[in-house]
Amino acid sequence: MRVAIIGAGIVGVTTAYELALDGHEVTVFERRGSVAAETSFANAGLVAPGYVGPWAAPGMPTKVLRQLFGRHSAVRIAGLPDGAMRRWLWRWLQACGTQAYAHNRERMHVLARYSAERLDDLTQRLDLAYEQGQGLLVLLRKPRDVAAAQRTHSLLTDWGVQARLCDADACRAIEPGLSAATALAGGLYLPNERVGNCRQFANLLRAQAQRLGAQFRFDTTVHSLQPGAPVRMLSHCAETAANDEFDAVVVCAAMGSASLLAGLGVQIPLAAVHGYSITAPLRHSDSEHESAPRASLMDETFKVAISRLGQRVRLAGGAEIGGTLERHDPRALATLYKVLDDWFPGAAHNAQAQAWKGARPMLPDGPPLLGALGVPGMWLNLGHGSSGWALSCGSARVVADLVANRPPAIDASGFGSARWRAR
Repeated sequence: MRVAIIGAGIVGVTTAYELALDGHEVTVFERRGSVAAETSFANAGLVAPGYVGPWAAPGMPTKVLRQLFGRHSAVRIAGLPDGAMRRWLWRWLQACGTQAYAHNRERMHVLARYSAERLDDLTQRLDLAYEQGQGLLVLLRKPRDVAAAQRTHSLLTDWGVQARLCDADACRAIEPGLSAATALAGGLYLPNERVGNCRQFANLLRAQAQRLGAQFRFDTTVHSLQPGAPVRMLSHCAETAANDEFDAVVVCAAMGSASLLAGLGVQIPLAAVHGYSITAPLRHSDSEHESAPRASLMDETFKVAISRLGQRVRLAGGAEIGGTLERHDPRALATLYKVLDDWFPGAAHNAQAQAWKGARPMLPDGPPLLGALGVPGMWLNLGHGSSGWALSCGSARVVADLVANRPPAIDASGFGSARWRAR
């Protein structure tokens, strides 16, 4: 089939590869000049199935309200929410129930585990060389965090995820660079989780997709879609407009998806929850140098990930509701620097750090939308929130199987668009 993919972030690139692998004639449309240029550009890089879950969770509304006005809050609201965001927040509140959370977390965990397996297969089979690290250490600053981690540990054990609770000494044995001056009550260590450079992987997989015949049209904006057999698409590049026809279109355009789907009369509750990162070169080139992180860590108090990417360290976190990509909140960036200096003081050249802000495309309940839209010729692979990198390879394979009318390797029934289109 002739298949168009809208969006060349990590989700769009993996989808292009899987569809091209199946023998389809694939064309990718991307409004930026390269792959992974927006939300996938400088994310945390965590590929940790055991730590993937919905933002809508029991007790989360209270936690959010408690943090809104703190100096180093993990969650912030930029301005007054408009009508669409208020509706999204109401749906999010409804998804915070215990039963809904349990179902959604299990769905996301199954997809994340499948995605990690698919990522391993692609990396090994295609011999893809990108920055990686093994192991995730969740840092617990306070005794009450340790108590909460015990419940998480029990759940992970039930799911077959290798994890162990550690005291402070064991944490420092895993990550010798951790500062002794910062209080540490313990940690939760997941040795099989990892960190990887999402943007590097996207560029490598793009080349593999092109080798299979996929074409990429950069600096091209898709303006409208007309469903049918075939689907008609109007796009614009520089001064040239084009009308193309495809047997199928897969929408992977992150936040750009909402307006495209609205043009079809389909309203999907997709909201931008912005996240921040800083990336700085390390002062020492030795990968085992004691002052630098070895792999990936998560500061549970501030919800900040610390990732070792080659000779750089990346701090990523924050959840900003509303706001714009252009305006960086200095308080959010200050929190990232604080976490870096708390745990690895002097390890990085802070003066050379690059700051970044991305819009995570989040659905109220957590799991992404995968599969047929219910409109002739239209398919979805979107709404992965902050877990796009962790879920991308599995999501792409699931969508490719559904397009081919093949049963996916995992149960895809909980990822359909009907759960939101019917409301």
